[in-house]
Amino acid sequence: MVLESLIGVKFAERKPFHVFLLGFLYATVAVFLGLWIFRSEASMIVVFLTVMASIPLVYATLRYEAQRDLKEKKESKILKGHLYGLRVFVFLFFGYVGALVVWYLCLPADLVADLFATQVATIQAINGNLTSGNATSWTFLSAIIGNNLKVLFFCVFFSFFYGAGAIFILTWNASVISAAIGGFIRDRLSSYAGAVGFAKVAGYFGAVSFGLLRYMTHGVLEIVAYFIGGMAGGLISLGVLHYKMGNKKFKILMKDSVNLLIIAILVIIFAGLVEVYITPLMF
Repeated sequence: MVLESLIGVKFAERKPFHVFLLGFLYATVAVFLGLWIFRSEASMIVVFLTVMASIPLVYATLRYEAQRDLKEKKESKILKGHLYGLRVFVFLFFGYVGALVVWYLCLPADLVADLFATQVATIQAINGNLTSGNATSWTFLSAIIGNNLKVLFFCVFFSFFYGAGAIFILTWNASVISAAIGGFIRDRLSSYAGAVGFAKVAGYFGAVSFGLLRYMTHGVLEIVAYFIGGMAGGLISLGVLHYKMGNKKFKILMKDSVNLLIIAILVIIFAGLVEVYITPLMF
């Protein structure tokens, strides 16, 4: 698109808030186009339209990170440099979440039902699986980590075969998280329906803050891990496309990808521990 060509990857890495606004804009445009043209399938069309708008920036960032790999000699500096690219992806993701949560709360109930139909069904299925039976905390932990590792694998897989393909899975996750946050906030706000004046305002902001914190305590860690995995898959893809196996540059990209995957797996495990043992204590 025109906007990210004007911003550029270097500018995006220095000014991540502009990337947040870009993600917010992409998701907002997708929401209105989805409801206007494809309302019956809006829940998935919004994801696809957001992905299509984001691919140029995501692919350009992956190429820039690959060039960084080949210029730097020390692995510590390479990994540190990737933090800037990772920040671009994370702020883009939060732009999606911000926009989708806003429209979940602002649009009429019938439009929200169409816009998040598939996402709500997914949330209900997940909740049903987690609350069935007499599962122990260890069972929850293994199920959560196993599911998150599966998502991580698909992020790597999609990035490897489709270049910037991991952005589809991450955008889908953004839409599911947004539906969960939006639904949670709406449920909380219903308890403040009888309040007036400052009490109502306080209740509103309390519900919003509580909803965001409840789902982002561990969610941020998971999303960071997915983006690290997507970056690793993208670097592998670029290495296979542009260099022969055994080439020095190919080995550099593969080594960096393996390091990123190890980091992503460790973050996934830590996020699972936070979700099972820390988040319930806080909320």
